[in-house]
Parts: sequence; C-alpha cells; structure tokens
Amino acid sequence: MKAMILAAGRGERLRPLTDTTPKPLLQVGRYRLIEYHLFALKKAGVTEVVINLAWLGEQIESYLGDGNRYGVQITYSYESEQALETGGGIYKALPLLSENDNEPFIVTNADVWTDYNYSELPNALTGLAHLVMVDNPPQHPDGDFAFDNGLLKSTGNTKLTFSGIGVYSPALFSDVTGTVFPLAPLLREAMDSGQVSGEHYGGQWFDIGTEERLKALDASLKGDING
Repeated sequence: MKAMILAAGRGERLRPLTDTTPKPLLQVGRYRLIEYHLFALKKAGVTEVVINLAWLGEQIESYLGDGNRYGVQITYSYESEQALETGGGIYKALPLLSENDNEPFIVTNADVWTDYNYSELPNALTGLAHLVMVDNPPQHPDGDFAFDNGLLKSTGNTKLTFSGIGVYSPALFSDVTGTVFPLAPLLREAMDSGQVSGEHYGGQWFDIGTEERLKALDASLKGDING
C-alpha cells in the first residue's frame, strides 16, 4: 500500500516562521516534522510515498530528495502556489497512489506529530475510508466525528477529533468534478451511507497549528532521548 503526506499548506498560523520555511520542514526534537512520518511509514513497511507540494515546495523536495536515505521512494505531486486544499490535493495525486478503484492508500497530514503505528491501519476497506480518531485537544474541544457501532458519523453526542491519518479508496473521489476542494464534505457524504469506519487512538498526537504548540512539542521531544 502506498502513502501520501499532505505537505502543500501555507501554514498561516505559524507565520512568520512559514514565510521562509515550509511548515513540514519545521524542526521539532532532532528532526523535521515530515521526517517523523517517513520514519514511521518505513517502519510499517510502506516504501512508496507521494508528497504534494505548493508553498515553498522546492525546499521540501530539495531536503528530502528521492527518499533514499529514509528507505522509501518519494514521488512529488506538484500544485500551484495556491494549494488545492486537502481533497483537491489527494484527487490530483490519485494516478500516483492507486492503479484502480480497489487499491486503497494511506494519507497523513505533515503538520501533526504522533507515535501512532501505521502498521495498525487496515490493508483493505469494506467501505470508502477508515479514519484514525484521537481525543479532543484543548484547541478543538468539540471534535469532528462520532462513533456509531464501529462506523463514523458526522453527528453524535460524543465526537472525537480526526487525527489527519486515514486510509482511502479511490472510489471516494469517483464523483468529484472540481479541482480545489476540502476532504471533509466527501467524508461526511460517505458517512451518511455507512461507508466510513474508524478507530480510536489513545497515544500521543499533536496538531502543530501554532508556534506555541510547536515550541511545546519541541521541548517535549528534546526531553525524550527517543525524540
């Protein structure tokens, strides 16, 4: 199974840091944010990785190269300086990720840090998507989706937060007509038809959305010999 790392975002809330450095290349602990995903994917046996590029994307490509030093093969999906949003970015990269509608692939956000084990993800889907959910962080107390008998729903009394890690079927994008669009509406539509499964991960997960959270994670990892 191939994987995609979403790395095209502008990182507005992390300015001025991201005025000159793309968000995925910000350093926490010993490594850049995106490197932790490459290490984790390789450890899980994923060796083919697609990374989408937009804002300062040439820096990401220059730094990571072909992925050889991480034990993976990196292919880049180039977007314009104006990123295509999450859904549009995945849709553009589909030819690089899957050869048919039955071949699922992993997607993860570059701007999160987690100790999640990617080998726990399903290799096959019974529906259109499988999402990893985490406890709601302070900055997102209301969550995103709720569990209902092992499936995820867009409504419910107790919602958890989408980690940004998921497995998707290319068929999720079969009715797409545009090029710039978010992923969430597609997921909600699939949830309405019972096509999205999920799991709750209780380990470490951080959304690096602000400089304050970046500094907190950096300090935490520097205090950990495994960081």
